[in-house]
Amino acid sequence: MVCDRCKMAVSGCLEQLGLHPLSVELGEVKIREDVLPDEEREKLSGMLKNLGFELLTDRRQQTLNQIKSLLITLVHQQNSNTQLTLSEYLSRELHSDYSALSKLFSECTGQTIEHYYMLLRVERVKELLKYDELSLTQIALKMNYSSVAYLSSQFKTITGMTPTEFKRMDGNTRKELDKI
Repeated sequence: MVCDRCKMAVSGCLEQLGLHPLSVELGEVKIREDVLPDEEREKLSGMLKNLGFELLTDRRQQTLNQIKSLLITLVHQQNSNTQLTLSEYLSRELHSDYSALSKLFSECTGQTIEHYYMLLRVERVKELLKYDELSLTQIALKMNYSSVAYLSSQFKTITGMTPTEFKRMDGNTRKELDKI
């Protein structure tokens, strides 16, 4: 769930089943009820599937989803005052050893956390370029890149084109976050 409409849709499913959502956040839902009976869990799973979501019950998948959610949030709330490294941030937020998180992520996705994070950052840069409200220098600063040159280099490595070439393109060539 990346947008408010997604959160509203999930909240609607929960309420339709008579459940009481306390919070609906990116990748995590908290309900007032202590236990969700199997029958209700199945109904909820089906409703969410119809909306394009998945109910995760496997602990490894939940952790993987938490990692992705934290990284997406980090990319979208990034500012130049970030003091923690990526490994420190994830370890602190998930109360887990980074090497274990990294191993799990690589096993489940076939890519490293760092590569996934780089892909997310490039998608966010694409979004900011399409908005055309910030200069490349401002985007580099906002996204916590050390320089415009580094941003451009990473962008070209991932997309095969420079940010300026991308900006001139017509159409939407961005990837959906759940497809990264």
